[in-house]
Amino acid sequence: MKHFTSISDIENPELLVQQVMEFKKNSFQPFRARGKKVGLIFLNPSLRTRLSSQIAAQNLGAEAIALDIGKDGWALEFEDGQKMDGDKAEHIKEAAGVMGRYFNVLGIRTFPDLKNKDTDYAERLLKAFIDNAGIPIVSLESAIRHPLQSLADLVTIHEHWGSVYKPKVVLTWAPHTKALPQAVSNSFAEWMNKAAVDFVIANPEGYNLAPEFSGKAQVVHDQKEALKGADFVYVKNWSSYENYGQVLSKDESWTFGKEHLSLTNNAKVMHCLPVRRGLVIKDEVLDSENAIHLDQAENRVFAAQAVFNELLK
Repeated sequence: MKHFTSISDIENPELLVQQVMEFKKNSFQPFRARGKKVGLIFLNPSLRTRLSSQIAAQNLGAEAIALDIGKDGWALEFEDGQKMDGDKAEHIKEAAGVMGRYFNVLGIRTFPDLKNKDTDYAERLLKAFIDNAGIPIVSLESAIRHPLQSLADLVTIHEHWGSVYKPKVVLTWAPHTKALPQAVSNSFAEWMNKAAVDFVIANPEGYNLAPEFSGKAQVVHDQKEALKGADFVYVKNWSSYENYGQVLSKDESWTFGKEHLSLTNNAKVMHCLPVRRGLVIKDEVLDSENAIHLDQAENRVFAAQAVFNELLK
């Protein structure tokens, strides 16, 4: 594994899942990466990703250093051939080049503008760090993917499979107050399409994910039909891909509550967090034994630890 930006970077996802679970059993291994340095670069806010990545690096004995670009560092120019006479003080070529000399692994957190589909889906910011840093890059969420979240999600599903060999997993859209990216949903779909699960995506008309991400999943527009017999339900909002970045619906009949849960096979309910209680998922579900969102958040540490361990070798 040279970088960790999508499931395509991993030769054997199931083996990586097992490594994550081994780190969960024995997380503190301070000699694995003693003397190594992990840079964590944030171009948008973070809570779980920042904390879990720092703890993961420290568990391995590495030093983790976080930097908020635009707050702690200079505003960056990503375009080539620009006369830099505006508000951008440093070019990505120098910034990433310097970081590549300071760190052994570099984690990057970016965010889409949700204005231009082609620009966002080209992943120019993430690729700029890959092209110029010269060291392994870990996506801490990009414009279109969140692979560390998806790895933790797959681990969490493994932990709760029990006797179910091929569980039914449903990714369902839910309403939100603002336009959110498709990154978590894209990434979860990408990972589920390669997992031993029966995968269904439920969303209103106009909210289909990009075909390269929905892949072989069954895509339905009737949420209640999709939920029948589900073993796991991942509840998540995303803005429209087809009408890029737009909010086409705030239909609160899609808000996940007990009436939705009753249609499932007593499903485990998942969310990446932060979750807007009462709007995305109702308290009656989040506070029940069916909710495993905190398990997902806990597993973020060990997912990052397994990835850092591979790249710091």
